[in-house]
Amino acid sequence: MVPQIKTFEEYKEQYELSVNDPEAFWGNIAENFEWKKKWNSVLEWNFSAPDIKWFNGGKLNITENCLDRHQAARKNQTAIIWEPNDANDAARHITYGELFLYVQQFANVLLAQDVKKGDRVCIYLPMIPEAAVAMLACARIGAIHSVVFAGFSAQSLADRINDASCKLLITADSMMRGEKKIDLKKIADDAMLTTPGINKCIVFNHKSSPVQMKPERDLWLHELLSKVNSTHTAEVMESEDPLFILYTSGSTGKPKGVLHTTAGYMVYSAYTFKNVFQYKDQDVFCCTADVGWVTGHTYIVYGPLLNGAVTLMFEGIPTYPDPGRFWNIIEKHKVNIFYTAPTAIRSLQLYGLQPVKGKDLSSLKVLGSVGEPINEEAWQWYHKNIGNGNCPIVDTWWQTETGGILISPLAHITPLKPAFATLPLPGIQPVLVDQKGNEITGNGVEGNLCIKFPWPGIARSLYGNHERFRTTYFSTYQNKYFTGDGCKRDEDGYYRITGRVDDVINVSGHRIGTGEVEDAIDEHNCVIESAVVAYPHEVKGQALYAFVICDRDIHNKEAVYLQIKNHVAKVIGPFARPDKIQIVKALPKTRSGKIMRRILRKIAEGDITNLGDISTLLDPAVVDAIVAGAAGLNEKNS
Repeated sequence: MVPQIKTFEEYKEQYELSVNDPEAFWGNIAENFEWKKKWNSVLEWNFSAPDIKWFNGGKLNITENCLDRHQAARKNQTAIIWEPNDANDAARHITYGELFLYVQQFANVLLAQDVKKGDRVCIYLPMIPEAAVAMLACARIGAIHSVVFAGFSAQSLADRINDASCKLLITADSMMRGEKKIDLKKIADDAMLTTPGINKCIVFNHKSSPVQMKPERDLWLHELLSKVNSTHTAEVMESEDPLFILYTSGSTGKPKGVLHTTAGYMVYSAYTFKNVFQYKDQDVFCCTADVGWVTGHTYIVYGPLLNGAVTLMFEGIPTYPDPGRFWNIIEKHKVNIFYTAPTAIRSLQLYGLQPVKGKDLSSLKVLGSVGEPINEEAWQWYHKNIGNGNCPIVDTWWQTETGGILISPLAHITPLKPAFATLPLPGIQPVLVDQKGNEITGNGVEGNLCIKFPWPGIARSLYGNHERFRTTYFSTYQNKYFTGDGCKRDEDGYYRITGRVDDVINVSGHRIGTGEVEDAIDEHNCVIESAVVAYPHEVKGQALYAFVICDRDIHNKEAVYLQIKNHVAKVIGPFARPDKIQIVKALPKTRSGKIMRRILRKIAEGDITNLGDISTLLDPAVVDAIVAGAAGLNEKNS
């Protein structure tokens, strides 16, 4: 099994080894997995190209390591607990034996629909076990899965299907998120009007909702499962064969299809899961993320299953049917490790301690935070009231592109500091650089966070656009992976993430590119141009503030605000809807035509005492007009 660090001294020893001899370090960890053929080299890399290969020449299948190898010892052990949206519905417990059977059957279903190794399959499903099964079935036959969060609109779904050239879509009839019903099949139907590459759509009957089934194209999963056998020999994959594509927002309008490959991702997800959370055999691990995001991929599906863990999937929202939902789940399933987002913690803080009263949370050993930096107030509330002061909080920093956690405490091992991600994991070599790319040494410093050496979980490319991968992550600073985040390193060498330094905004843990929101706003028939920035929000962390230029005088601003918000929700998804919209006559632009966003950010934040140098603006008077308009912004719009 994957080795586990036991003490802080051992962490420091392992970290030194991982930096001084990374090939020996990662090669030793990789020995703990099942391989069809051992690798020729542990690592080959070049950040300039970029070209990164881990365990090159090795042959394996990740699902054999998630499922097959556990059958002897864990066949009857629970693999997945599923907690449904409606607390009155029964939870599902799926054993490793049952999951193995289900994945093999689903793999045979895909093969029967002419899905082959290397084909792309889009998964657009609720938070149900079938989402994990579909992912594993794709991996078993060598198809590349592309999971799309079930909160995305038809257009966003179609864009992602087309970018990846997916040939098959897997969806469900409908889903409930709290009290809200979402007709997934209808959204999928709308998307498939503009996805010519989709030949088949497999539909899971989740809520028995009436749906339109297009003959020849649309197929019920339960009918297909009844026609296939229950054994399947896993496809032999090369270490660097693609495993999945996952779309993340960029600072331009077009989302990026982050590509992860097989062996390195497997080794890194398994290692980080076991060590960060200090997982012990039979612990119940609950991550509240969605499989549509990388957290769900790595720490609901692959990381836990590779370790033979019990992983709990949660369908719904934290406040339905009441704000005690999370605490009820912890009590009901005796959860030992609980991993959620600061947004969720802050939203539950607002309800006070009444929903926590009387709940038995004594099973908890470790708490985790993911998606954005956690503020100290939320950290203290979480630690005191949920962890009873006894549970370490692993404040994890990582990204879709990193595949797994890069900087984090190790539970019960690393000395904690509220709101700090603390120290890098073994194998991770962070550096802070200034704007010119000079490395900032020592402690008590601040700069842009880069990583100067590859780790096994690093993304290999952006699907279909390797040049964009190079320019986005490796061109800003020579021979370094640029994270896009600012960071402080304190006197103890601890790292604290200060937020994005590019035009990507983190709203409730969702990374949203300002470019894609602006593109959606600009589609409104009266909008000429827009600029979107972030401002602090006590629950979401950050919220969107849109400055909009219209082609006419707007008499009914409230109606236009609503139209714009609804259109953004339709094009991208409800989570991208701007919280505030301000109609302006002009935007602050330099003489070269560049929007000076730092001024808009300060206005959005309400910090107009020092807007900095505005002498380079084409028309500095524009700023005064925007400030005056912001002061009078109708409160109904917030």
